[in-house]
Amino acid sequence: MRIGLTGGGTTADRIVGQASRAEADGFTSMWYPSAAGGGDPLPVMTLAGRATSAIELGTAVLQSYACHPVLAASRANAVAFAVGAPGRLTLGVGPSHQGPIENRLGLSYDTPGQHTEEYVQILDGLLRGEHVSFAGRQFRVDAGPLPLLDGVEIPVLVGALGPRLLRVAGAYTAGTILWMANAAAIETHVAPIIRKAAADAGRPAPRIVAGLPVAVHDDVAEARSAAARLYHAYGELPNYQRILSRGGIAGPAEAVIAGDEDSVAAQVRALFEAGATDVWAAPFPVGDNAAASRARTRALLSSLARS
Repeated sequence: MRIGLTGGGTTADRIVGQASRAEADGFTSMWYPSAAGGGDPLPVMTLAGRATSAIELGTAVLQSYACHPVLAASRANAVAFAVGAPGRLTLGVGPSHQGPIENRLGLSYDTPGQHTEEYVQILDGLLRGEHVSFAGRQFRVDAGPLPLLDGVEIPVLVGALGPRLLRVAGAYTAGTILWMANAAAIETHVAPIIRKAAADAGRPAPRIVAGLPVAVHDDVAEARSAAARLYHAYGELPNYQRILSRGGIAGPAEAVIAGDEDSVAAQVRALFEAGATDVWAAPFPVGDNAAASRARTRALLSSLARS
């Protein structure tokens, strides 16, 4: 199974150690959120890439409003050269949410769908080594081609939860990277929409990376209580509220994967059966011994990744 982990770390040594251990433990990928490295995952990925040889490194996700697509493409390409191994980088991008964009950046969030659709066309073209000449309502660009490392393209994924962005992801990119979408939401909502959009555009079957918190713990109620404290903020954001509803659940605590080893393994397999091509796991601690809790979860995930 293609199973990856959330990446991060507060020091360079921890970032390097985390990625090296994940590769040694058989995980296929590391996914770095926009907050990684103090707010920029790309330098973090460079550190991780220099210390590893094969594990995929991806952003989950890079905020599109904060970085022009031409600059985002150039930065991703620079990371590929710094890592020195083609084919290991994946750039997940998304428009984030209204509050951060309007309140922190002072930008309009009136048209996130149109913004993302134009953004990824430019970004994906540049990261496939093309010259991009684009004139839209949001962007006017004449740029490229980039000198890609060994001519190998850098795939783009979209942090897509709603119908429009899923169609954009299918039509213009390699797929989607999700968060808080359970198996039911993937099977009935995500997979049908993105696969149809890709087929209609004549593109290969899209990648669906399912991101969820995971805890191997015998007391499921205790695990969900911990998750409710850790992830409550996602239940307050409209985009996540909608994907939770698509999955037939009311909040993040119901979305997390929790239970003993057999139960968690079955829930992870259910994500693949629903249409996920990859699982991005975020182990979270339950109980008084956080380190032991995470170690138990990681051990089970590692065994599944090797299977």
